[in-house]
Amino acid sequence: MGLTHLLGIPAEKLLSIALTFVVSLYSSPEEISLKYTTPPTWLKSDVARHLEDPALFMGDVIVSKDGSGHYSKIQDAVDAAPIKSKKRYTIYIKGGVYLENVDVSKSKTNLMFVGDGIGQTIISGNKNVVDGATTFTSATVAVTGNGFLARDITFRNTAGAAKHQAVALRVGADQAAFYKCSFEGYQDTLYTHSQRQFYRQCMIYGTVDYIFGNAAALFQDSTLLARVPLAQQKNTYTAQGRTDPNQNTGLVFQGSVVDGDSNLRKVIQNFPTYLGRPWKEYSRTVFLKSYEGSVINPAGWLEWAGDFALKTLFYGEYQCTGPGSGSAQRFSWSSQITSQAVANCEKQNALGFNL
Repeated sequence: MGLTHLLGIPAEKLLSIALTFVVSLYSSPEEISLKYTTPPTWLKSDVARHLEDPALFMGDVIVSKDGSGHYSKIQDAVDAAPIKSKKRYTIYIKGGVYLENVDVSKSKTNLMFVGDGIGQTIISGNKNVVDGATTFTSATVAVTGNGFLARDITFRNTAGAAKHQAVALRVGADQAAFYKCSFEGYQDTLYTHSQRQFYRQCMIYGTVDYIFGNAAALFQDSTLLARVPLAQQKNTYTAQGRTDPNQNTGLVFQGSVVDGDSNLRKVIQNFPTYLGRPWKEYSRTVFLKSYEGSVINPAGWLEWAGDFALKTLFYGEYQCTGPGSGSAQRFSWSSQITSQAVANCEKQNALGFNL
């Protein structure tokens, strides 16, 4: 008998019951440091060191557009990588614009992409919903292989604002981490679909709901830059999708910059820009010790549809600075966190237990 109706109970209900039980075991979650340089505990020290130290990048294979490497296409290198590898397998991608859609499937575990830098190694696609893709299938790069790492790469979707949902990167891999990468698009740029994810010193560009999904995702020392959307649109940096109060998912931004690009700053009066809105009923997003630029609307956050999720979401800010951080006009259904203990707890709640 399939999981979907085990004991006559739908799978999603079973999951909810299980999550309720797990949460009950952790009534006093351990505090997590608010210092943005502290990675999640699942990112083992040797992995973190490998991610950040260029001297450790000994590529197993090289991808190069000029034919000097083992492959000229990234997907060919991914397809040739070991299946369910327990060891790190590194694909070095030389500078250039790679016009392809790349799929790192579940069987491709512990894979690492290393590029020559943001704006140097670029993976670019243009799939979008207007031209027939779904949001899920529009991703330029899709990653579901656990333990995926990437650094010094630009992930881009060039469909543009007029094509609406068009994903640059979709991640459903557990313990995936990105360092010094950029994610460029308009609506729905970065799909933090599921599992545990970590981003450090990254750049994320977009317009509507452009960091979205239901992962436990932590962003540190990163920069979020809203762009000019379509006429009459409102920008939202986030649209977190927690569907159950006991899920250990959420978006957390620490020590980051939340602002607009130079084009948006010139016309910000025409395009209200908000920290986020509730895609799903138990949406959870927290900004900790981040700089909030002048493009952010004084209300801070935006409704999805009427009063949907306003009593069940958690949107919080802790010790944020900048001209967009003022709390006087924030909606009452958002929270200004006033103590480090509460901020630690909310970070823990948003990201899950035993990270």
